[in-house]
Amino acid sequence: MIQKINLTFCFLACYTGMLFYMLAGCATPEPPAPYGAIPTPYQIEWQQMEYYMFIHFGPNTFTNVEWGDGKENPKVFNPTNLDCRQWAATAKAAGMKAIIITAKHHDGFCLWPSKYSTHTVRESAWKDGKGDVLKELSNACKEYGLKFGVYLSPWDQNHPHYGSPEYNQVFSNTLDEVLGSYGHVFEQWFDGANGEGPNGKRQVYDWDLFHKTVFRHQPHAIIFSDVGPGCRWMGNERGVAGETNWSTMNVAGFTPGHGAPATKILNSGEIDGKTWVPAETDVSIRPGWFYSPETDEQVKSLTKLTDIYYTSIGRNSNLLLNVPPDRRGRIHPNDSARLMEFCRVIDETFAVNLAQGATIKADNTRGRSSIYGTKNLTDGIFDTYWATDDENLSATIEIDFRNEQTFNRLMLQEYIPLGQRVKGFCVEYWDGSAWKHVDRQTTIGYKRILRFPTITAPKLKIHIEEALACPVLNGLGIYKASD
Repeated sequence: MIQKINLTFCFLACYTGMLFYMLAGCATPEPPAPYGAIPTPYQIEWQQMEYYMFIHFGPNTFTNVEWGDGKENPKVFNPTNLDCRQWAATAKAAGMKAIIITAKHHDGFCLWPSKYSTHTVRESAWKDGKGDVLKELSNACKEYGLKFGVYLSPWDQNHPHYGSPEYNQVFSNTLDEVLGSYGHVFEQWFDGANGEGPNGKRQVYDWDLFHKTVFRHQPHAIIFSDVGPGCRWMGNERGVAGETNWSTMNVAGFTPGHGAPATKILNSGEIDGKTWVPAETDVSIRPGWFYSPETDEQVKSLTKLTDIYYTSIGRNSNLLLNVPPDRRGRIHPNDSARLMEFCRVIDETFAVNLAQGATIKADNTRGRSSIYGTKNLTDGIFDTYWATDDENLSATIEIDFRNEQTFNRLMLQEYIPLGQRVKGFCVEYWDGSAWKHVDRQTTIGYKRILRFPTITAPKLKIHIEEALACPVLNGLGIYKASD
């Protein structure tokens, strides 16, 4: 009897142990811990916008210069048929998500009737001085479901206080007016231009004051400058972000303008950057930033715009494309037509993701759990992702189309709420007898798109060769562009 009880006890103990082991094996693994600097929710929302319009508009539009000197007669600003709804409709049809306007450029001319300046639309001939471009544009953006942003240059070649201690408060007051009067502002655009004012002096900008003013009115605004804090200039106006592009950078000790980091750092970020400052690529659709009739036939070609798309959005950067209104106050038909062609090419290229019908396998999946499986790479849901175990800093993903497919674009996305991790990867395709090299690159970030000669193959393989922490990807796309 005692032996029977002992056998029963041993059986129950073994069964309980096996059950515990099985349950432990089925437990959901912990998600990856964030690595390094990470974006705020508002930076993530900003990055997802990807593409929006820049508007350079002011006296320079009518004087045929790029940088006015603040001495122009404000009466020169007199658009004959200004229509901000046309701007917004054009941006919307082009696939853009927002418009940022030069509310005040270096000449000091204000596109709203500022009480802190005598160089404004109030002194212009337009609408007998009763107009307000910012009001019309912010309303048009709301109507068309676009976000609204503003550029205000701290350099002011007209204001008599520029170059004196009083001017910083004057500029803060102009920020107060703009950021407190026209609804939500998604991005405040600062550059570091700092030339002489009317008194021959340069201003020592109080960036702390300016930033505090922005955040007092728009606490979620992305502030653009050479060093952010929301996003950074990527070092040129050609539309070319670095092939290596980290969204992190070390900003301590630097300021916008003359005190900015080296151009190479702006272009590529820094692998060990302590601050999340993603890149924004600003470039104009014309040779200059402001409209001039001489450039009506010099709008960038479709091929050039497409190249810019891949060297900006395709390299972990947002694209801010300048489209300057003409002297009527409307986007010129040449610019508009090119924007529609560009939109059509991009939409057609990325309409069909060949990876969605494929079998995708990885040589490591976090905890062997489907929660972190490869199905997340093509489900179109931002917050689901494939990840490896913490100790796996390299991995291979194989895409099996089952039948031959023809393609020439590859899109990869990291799940940036957990940081930027991938340091190097390569791509291969199966030619029926061996794996053949396609490309080898460095960073991925929010979005990386590779272009390569057209391939027809049944399989594609992605090797993540080196990462700073376990790889975490939430997007994979394979496409066939017509070119």
